[in-house]
Amino acid sequence: MSIARVAVIDIGKTNAKLALVDLARLEEIAVVTRPNTVLPGPPWPHFDVEGHWAFVLEGLARFHAEQGVDAIAVTTHGASCALLDAQGGLAAPILDYEHDGPDAVAAEYDALRPGFDETGSSRLPQGLNVGAQLHWMLGEMPGLRERVATVLTYPQYWAHRLTGVAASDVTSLGCHTDLWSPTTGRFTELPQRLGLGGKMAAPRRPGELLGRVLPQVARATGLPQDTPVVTGIHDSNASLYPHIRAHSAPFSTVSTGTWVVVMAVGSRSEALDPARDTLLNVSAEGQPVPSARFMGGREFEIVRDGADTEATPQAAARVLDTGIMLLPSVVPGTGPYPGRTMAWIGTEPAVGSAERSAALAFYLALMTATCLRLAGHRGDIFVEGPFTQNGSYLDMLAAVTDDRVLKMRSSTGTSIGAALLFSDDAPDLRPSLHAATANAAALRSYASRWQAEVDQV
Repeated sequence: MSIARVAVIDIGKTNAKLALVDLARLEEIAVVTRPNTVLPGPPWPHFDVEGHWAFVLEGLARFHAEQGVDAIAVTTHGASCALLDAQGGLAAPILDYEHDGPDAVAAEYDALRPGFDETGSSRLPQGLNVGAQLHWMLGEMPGLRERVATVLTYPQYWAHRLTGVAASDVTSLGCHTDLWSPTTGRFTELPQRLGLGGKMAAPRRPGELLGRVLPQVARATGLPQDTPVVTGIHDSNASLYPHIRAHSAPFSTVSTGTWVVVMAVGSRSEALDPARDTLLNVSAEGQPVPSARFMGGREFEIVRDGADTEATPQAAARVLDTGIMLLPSVVPGTGPYPGRTMAWIGTEPAVGSAERSAALAFYLALMTATCLRLAGHRGDIFVEGPFTQNGSYLDMLAAVTDDRVLKMRSSTGTSIGAALLFSDDAPDLRPSLHAATANAAALRSYASRWQAEVDQV
């Protein structure tokens, strides 16, 4: 079967998206989105999976009727899992990982979790470690452990709804879950300690054929019953995948969205610092990749506070001249400075001002540069996602790293990367080089002052 168009189910933390990707051109030729609204519970804040499912089916039907769908891939955010009962339905709602319930039993969980040397997984707050979610949910809901028949990682929950086949994938298991050892490619002892031994769905590579769409899916969408579905992939690893196929190490990718995730392929890092939100991700090929991250997209929205003013070159110049700075962390508890609380140096620019946007862009770039350094970055830097449209961000990132910064064409790399799971060809990504700016020296001077402020305890 010749595959020309791949429908990609792309569930991000902020929005759910369905994209139709032209595999030959590596372009999204149709896109629909909906907010990823968290439902309040009971029993706990959880994702609106039935709303997403109706949205997915409607979108697949529309895409197939208008342009044709040959195959389906799934990519989602990490830090989530699905607990299935013996009938294949949800044994409990899928917990929103930003719920603080797991923090109440943190000491108990810390006594169970394996060490960073084994997992490459930092200890994170709330439910950001899937193991912490599982520990809390199993204690919170009587009888849940007995009802659970299978535990799936999040992309595979959607793949299971499409095909009826249960699996996990190595990229999602390797996303700070505490459940997986990236260096050995095996489950840790944690599932056994949680009483879930034998219930973890078997891991597969993201590009493996998982199955064909179920008859009820075919009826609801008009898709042929032989439409193939691959295992699926964690979103940051979907962004990384085209680069692994197209480029030789060393290089780094910067995936921007709710999270800014840095992955350093061919890293020179000898030791990651678990206290600074560094981790080992696992690539689609099953290899550990030193990584670091912070909630850049969330921080962007918080500081912007509803305004959409862009940073002009004139505003950026004024910020450089006056030394107005935003210091970390806007979202405390994560990122390279988890113990710090945001502060302004100089007069805080008004909400909606171009100066505020410029200072914010510089902050996000300097946080990104810090993540690159912590992950042991070398070589070119490929940026994808919304921040590719932020010139001040790219100016500062290029100046402070003194490396080539290349922008990807697509507004998001996740859909393209997931679609490429159906291709055997090396992709022609054609990124564009961000041109060097004339004020690079002033940007580097600003960065040095920012770092000196941050280093003060």
